[in-house]
Amino acid sequence: MRPWKLAEVNYAYVKEHPYEVAVLPLGATEPHNLHLPYGTDTIEGDVVGEEICRAAHERGAKVILLPTIPYGTETNQIAYPLSLNVNPSTLSAVIADLVESLARHNIRKIVLLNSHGGNDLKPALRELYGKTTAHLFLCNWYKVLADVEHEIFDDPGDHAGEMETSFIMAYRPELVARHPDGSLAADDGAMAATKFDAVNRGWISITRPWHLLTTNTGAGNPHAATAEKGRQMMKLLVERLAQFLVELSAAPVDERFPY
Repeated sequence: MRPWKLAEVNYAYVKEHPYEVAVLPLGATEPHNLHLPYGTDTIEGDVVGEEICRAAHERGAKVILLPTIPYGTETNQIAYPLSLNVNPSTLSAVIADLVESLARHNIRKIVLLNSHGGNDLKPALRELYGKTTAHLFLCNWYKVLADVEHEIFDDPGDHAGEMETSFIMAYRPELVARHPDGSLAADDGAMAATKFDAVNRGWISITRPWHLLTTNTGAGNPHAATAEKGRQMMKLLVERLAQFLVELSAAPVDERFPY
């Protein structure tokens, strides 16, 4: 039994060991180029959650990792078979219900650990603010290393690129599809430009239709990926996020929290 993972603990343990912080990972079910599994985002939520909660627990944090939600918002990938969509309003409602459950059990510090770029969760935090006694924190873990990611990766990529491929190579290598010669069974993740320069430059935002943006859903070249890069990334994620969980666990909730 890992005492920081809810799926493994029992009621006897929970009765004697109250928690301060709950971590809720959110994943998705969608294709990731031709070589990574549909559950890539969910696997990432599982592994990142396990690693940071383990490290925080070892440093004394009273933290519990909840089961990962395996479905996310897929409206822009819905053209691809078995992309399983949960609309943003539905996902927000599920989060609200889980937050209320945790608050009723006196867990008032909740971290949403998001693994899927299509999950826009900040509106959920804004809507719940003032409606619950719980305090919510959002972590899109794939953005945590933005300042150093180019020291690890040639090009991290947007979806099923070098970063995600390195991650799965490191933690679930048996799920990475390869050709008989050992090379990745993936295309180069090229992305199409729109007709509009302002959109291409990021001045204007759209919901990108993935079947027009990409060839096989990959956005970013995965071929420079290695398992070692995935492990290096995880080490930095644990250094940054486990310390936050330790601090969050120790912080008293008063009228000025989190300030």
